[in-house]
Amino acid sequence: MSVRHQARTGAPCPGRYGRVIVLYGGNSAEREVSLVSGAAVLAALQRGGVDARGYDLAAGGLSGLEALAPDRVFIALHGRGGEDGTVQGALELLGVPYTGSGVLASALGMDKQRTKQLWRAVGLPTPESITLGPDSDWDAVVTQLGLPLIVKPVHEGSTLGISIVHDRQALEAAFGEAARFDAAVMAERYIQGDEYTVSLLGDRTLPAIRVEVPGGFYDYQAKYHSDATRYHLPCGLNEADERTLGALCRDAFRAIGGRGWGRVDVMRDARGRFWLLEVNTVPGMTDHSLVPQSAAHAGIDFDDLVLRILDTALES
Repeated sequence: MSVRHQARTGAPCPGRYGRVIVLYGGNSAEREVSLVSGAAVLAALQRGGVDARGYDLAAGGLSGLEALAPDRVFIALHGRGGEDGTVQGALELLGVPYTGSGVLASALGMDKQRTKQLWRAVGLPTPESITLGPDSDWDAVVTQLGLPLIVKPVHEGSTLGISIVHDRQALEAAFGEAARFDAAVMAERYIQGDEYTVSLLGDRTLPAIRVEVPGGFYDYQAKYHSDATRYHLPCGLNEADERTLGALCRDAFRAIGGRGWGRVDVMRDARGRFWLLEVNTVPGMTDHSLVPQSAAHAGIDFDDLVLRILDTALES
C-alpha cells in the first residue's frame, strides 16, 4: 500500500509525509490572505517535524513547483487559480497528492451560481439568485428579489466586491463594484437573521460559529481586520438545531463532491429556517479564520488541525 493511502494511526510520524510543499500566494485577489494562511500552515508543519517548505505559485509557476519534487502539497491558495480546480488539475497530472477537494468540487465551490443551482436541484435550501449583466433590467431584479438584496462576484471569495443594496438607485453601482473583481456577477435575495459557519474536517462536523458584526455586514474588513467582529462559540443554538445545521452543511458539502476539509456559510431567518450561502473548499488559516477557531473549540489545536488536513491528502 502506498504512503498516499495509509491511514493515520497512533502518534504522528512526520517522515511518512515525505517532502511537503505548502502552496500559497498566487495572483488572485486573495493573495495577501493566502500568504498569511500559508505562512501559518508552514510554521505548524515545521513545528511538527515535517519536511515542509513554502512555495509562492506567483514566483515560478508550475514548473518551479515541479522542480521542488513534492511528495504531497498542502494547498493554501485562496481564490481563483488555487481554489477553483485549476491547480488541483495540474497536481492530478503531476501525480502529486494534495489537500482538499478535487477538480470538479473545487470548480463548483468557486462558482457560487452553479453551487446554488446544484443545491436547488437536490432540494437544499439556498436564497433565490439571478445573474446580472450590464444590460440587466434593474427594476425587474428588484421586483424578483426584493430589497434589500445582495450583489456579489460569482467567482470570488473573502467577500470581495460584495454589497448590500437597499434601494434601486444603488443596484447598478453595486454591479459595477462586483464587476471589478469578476466578469460574472450575481444578485441574491437577502436573508435577514443570524449568520453561521460550519467547518468540516474529514467526516466530522466541527462546532458551528455564529458571526456577529457591528453594522450587520460581514465584509472583507470585518472578516480579516476588525477586532469588533464577534465569533460566538458555542453558537447559541440548542442541541437539536445545531445537529440540523451540521447535517445540512454536510449534505451541502457532499452535494458538490467536497472532500477533506471545507466550510459552509449559512443564514438563519426569523422563522428559524437555515439558508445555504456558499461553500469554501480552501478556507482561510489566519488568526482571524473560522476553521481554526472551530477546531480549537473541539479540542484540536492549530498544529494538530494542520496535520489532520494534511492526512486527507493521504486518504484521497
